[in-house]
Amino acid sequence: MLTLGTALAAAGSEVAPGQEPPFKGRIDADRAKSIAYWPKPAEANPGAPNILVVLLDDAGFGASSTFGGPAQTPELDRLAAGGLRYNAFHVNAVCSPTRASLLTGRTDHQVGFGQVVEASTGFPGYNSIWPKSTASVAKILKENGYSTAAFGKWHNTPIGETGPTGPFDRWPTGLGFEYFYGFMAGWDNQWEPRLYRGTTPVEPPAKPEQGYHLTIDLVDDAIRWLRQHDAVAPQKPFFMYFATGATHSPHQVPKEWIAKYKGKFDQGWDRLREETFARQKALGVIPTNAELTPRPDELPAWESLSADERALLARQMEVYAAFLEQTDHEVGRLLHALQEEGKVDDTLVFYIAGDNGGTPEGGLEGHDVLTPDGKNASVSERLQQIEYLGSDLYDNVYAAGWAWASSTPFQWMKQVASHLGGTRDPLIVSWPRHIPDEGGLRGQFQHVTDIAPTIYEVAGIQFPDAVDGVKQLPLEGKSFAASFAHSDAPSTHHVQVFESMGNRGIYKDGWWAGARHLVPWEFWAKSNTAEIGQHPWELYNLAEDYSQAHDLAAQNPGKLKEMVTLFDKEAKRTNIYPLVPKREAQPLPADGRTSFVYRTGVERIPSQIGPKLNGRSHTVTADVVMPVDTASGVIIADGGHSGGFTLYIKDGRVTYETNARGNSTGKVTAPEPLSVGTHHIVVDVIATSPAKPGNRLFPGKVSLSVDGAAPSEGEIANLVLAYNGNLDIGKNLGTPVSTAYASPFPFTGTIETVTIDLK
Repeated sequence: MLTLGTALAAAGSEVAPGQEPPFKGRIDADRAKSIAYWPKPAEANPGAPNILVVLLDDAGFGASSTFGGPAQTPELDRLAAGGLRYNAFHVNAVCSPTRASLLTGRTDHQVGFGQVVEASTGFPGYNSIWPKSTASVAKILKENGYSTAAFGKWHNTPIGETGPTGPFDRWPTGLGFEYFYGFMAGWDNQWEPRLYRGTTPVEPPAKPEQGYHLTIDLVDDAIRWLRQHDAVAPQKPFFMYFATGATHSPHQVPKEWIAKYKGKFDQGWDRLREETFARQKALGVIPTNAELTPRPDELPAWESLSADERALLARQMEVYAAFLEQTDHEVGRLLHALQEEGKVDDTLVFYIAGDNGGTPEGGLEGHDVLTPDGKNASVSERLQQIEYLGSDLYDNVYAAGWAWASSTPFQWMKQVASHLGGTRDPLIVSWPRHIPDEGGLRGQFQHVTDIAPTIYEVAGIQFPDAVDGVKQLPLEGKSFAASFAHSDAPSTHHVQVFESMGNRGIYKDGWWAGARHLVPWEFWAKSNTAEIGQHPWELYNLAEDYSQAHDLAAQNPGKLKEMVTLFDKEAKRTNIYPLVPKREAQPLPADGRTSFVYRTGVERIPSQIGPKLNGRSHTVTADVVMPVDTASGVIIADGGHSGGFTLYIKDGRVTYETNARGNSTGKVTAPEPLSVGTHHIVVDVIATSPAKPGNRLFPGKVSLSVDGAAPSEGEIANLVLAYNGNLDIGKNLGTPVSTAYASPFPFTGTIETVTIDLK
């Protein structure tokens, strides 16, 4: 059996970390006496299976039809019918943390991902700095003879390291994946994503009007990789991590899928919960004695909404259900490709239908059409755009009530680690010829940390004590491979701590204690000031109460005290403290700089690591050459349709324009067209009041001057740099900042320099 760090032992020698293995042949001046030797690469154990891990994003326990939900998922149904359904499988309530645990077998805080990377703070449990002491499953498998590839969403690299200078050791290809195609952020536009192949930014192969969609593209690339792999080394097992951007916001999907759900959610979320619960009982995916938990007081009853509100919000769920069904269809294409390659029988599939519960991040109303300050437009204005939800016009997401309905039968949803609505998701396992109980149900308590050790067991790999000379933290998870063949195999996971955004939970041998912090849609606004402990600890006996319907805290204070004490012990052991550390500025490449000089060829600089313009006066200076008086295009753009600024030439005239959340919020155009020759363009932006905390408002004044002439002046209502935007010189990649042009609108003249000076 080969293990990491000893793979070369098969050639007859142990190799110290950092040293080359000794030559095992013979070298002599006489070539007739010399003996050649080729070191043997690591080889997988005989019978080691291919591994495919599929991870959906923001799909709750009760979203898919496979677990009683309203979104039709026939491909997942088919996989479950030939495999196993796990109905007590747990995740970490938020995306980056779940991924960290999945890929390492340790708790999220041990890997530095107690929060999403955007909320990183300078504490070991929250800094998003993946430690070398927690080697990834991809790293271990690669060193044991596997090919490794990752597709889709990553979201496990510090923001400051996501630019073109890296460092790249915490990118997928620095953590054991030999190939990566996907995006680095928590979400991206499904129609115009920011993609990377390896560490190199690449543009989507087509435009939305040509039929492009991110999930389709990811599956196409995964199938291409699989076929390339099998063309060269079909005997070599592979590990494929396929993590879709779906069904995270923005909920964007082709309209033909949305049409299938028209009118399907007019009954609202209260009734949908009841319908889903009934289907779950009928399918047998929840126990017969499970109870449907009530709607929390913080969510409105569906019937309390106006007719217009119900029409708008029902449409949101139509789009979401369509998004999930389309995702199921596309993942199904990948599964069918395995069959075409003759790999089905030899491939162990873990299909995790959600990295957390349904997302409440749309708040009580959802969002789509926004005002410049980030608030929802009026319901009547939003209704006028209802047919465009799901298109490339809006970064839409459904209301929190649908997140609750998608997490049936449990309380709460994503972010709420104190309750099962945030932490329990479907798991389907397929491994033909190794699972005799086709279509079977498994109710053992398991956690996402258990995936890695299960993979190691079935691949015959002994986890190493050290990797690249670094002593490894012990695995937290435990293999549940025994349950593949034995429905009555005991759970291998006895204790598990949960924490997300101050919501705490602790599990031990059938008992669960949890304490909420803030309702999810208030966290980002209140996390730095809200006192922890406003909600009491609750206690549940999961062995008898599958859905956490009965709080036993008052009846069993002794058990509650025991569980809270255990939480404190586990929190100290796994880097959970301090709870909800205050959000603070992360280290970024732009720190301390006030002047930024760019030239032609600079592009795809993530907006999050570029100059911080929100709320700060600055000057943009550009020196350009017009070869002809009809030259046009973008000189500099930072952002996209959901926010940013752009300086461009159209019809010979220079224009500076700002965007905030899909709204043009300021536009100044030079009065005269540019002549042939060199021109010096200066844009002065003066903030007239400080940016307000939370919404990054930027009221200001702008003046645009060309070649020292009297400036054209105007006002900016707001400037917001898009979360998923880029800074580009000579073009506007991705979605356009301005509706005056279509991306990429390359500049047809010459750009000498563009400078941004902060004041």
